[in-house]
Amino acid sequence: MGTSIKNHDLLNLREYVTHDTGAMNQAESTVLLMCTHSNLKARFMEIRFDRHMTIMRVKEKLMTHVGSNVSTMQLQLKDWDGQLVAHMREDSKMLGYYSPEDGWTIHINDTDINSASAGGWLEDVSKVKKYVMSDEAYGNVEGSYKQWKNAQIAKDPTWCLEKHMAEKRGEVWVPKTVIEDEEHMAEEAKGVAVGARCEVNPGGKRGLVQFVGKVGGLPKGWWVGVRFDEPVGKNDGSAKGVSYFDCPEGYGSFQRPANVVVGDYPEE
Repeated sequence: MGTSIKNHDLLNLREYVTHDTGAMNQAESTVLLMCTHSNLKARFMEIRFDRHMTIMRVKEKLMTHVGSNVSTMQLQLKDWDGQLVAHMREDSKMLGYYSPEDGWTIHINDTDINSASAGGWLEDVSKVKKYVMSDEAYGNVEGSYKQWKNAQIAKDPTWCLEKHMAEKRGEVWVPKTVIEDEEHMAEEAKGVAVGARCEVNPGGKRGLVQFVGKVGGLPKGWWVGVRFDEPVGKNDGSAKGVSYFDCPEGYGSFQRPANVVVGDYPEE
């Protein structure tokens, strides 16, 4: 037996969740129909129609949702299980002629090969040409961020956004220290062995040491790779696409040796 959810299942679930208390009444001639389209992945839910509308008027209403031209629409009415009930070919007939029920589907077949919906143009934004401004043109835009940034640097060569935000908070900005020593924290790393239980601070997070060494793509010096007992890490033991140890995503972390204390730290 298949596990796909049929329209009538969706309708039953909807009726259970949105049981009519009398606050949302609809006219007896109103019917709520879903809509699918030959060129679109999107499914339009519960569009309100009147059974007295002609098929032409139905097409005109659908045009505002899907963008297809009325003259190129072929409409099919399907029941809750997606079975074809009728081809609604006669524009002058009323929708009620086909006895639609709430939750049934109108499927639109767009016969226009040049339709705006063809080829994914209404859904795939990658097909839309983006406006690209050159750096020179952007630099000449009055009031742009780049122009403001250059003005700040002209006044203060040490300016950066972090410094600006710290000063706005009334804090004293301390620039980050750039590590140039390839052996930074080598002594601290000597006391950390692969396979040892550990606790990482701040935070008191426990885990298992899986790696000790230097990590390409991270600041210079020595690092300790830890597999945490809980998913409180940031990676799977990889850094910049290179794997240094294996663990589930979110359990791995690279820490400076000074932050890692090895010892008897059982899993909590």
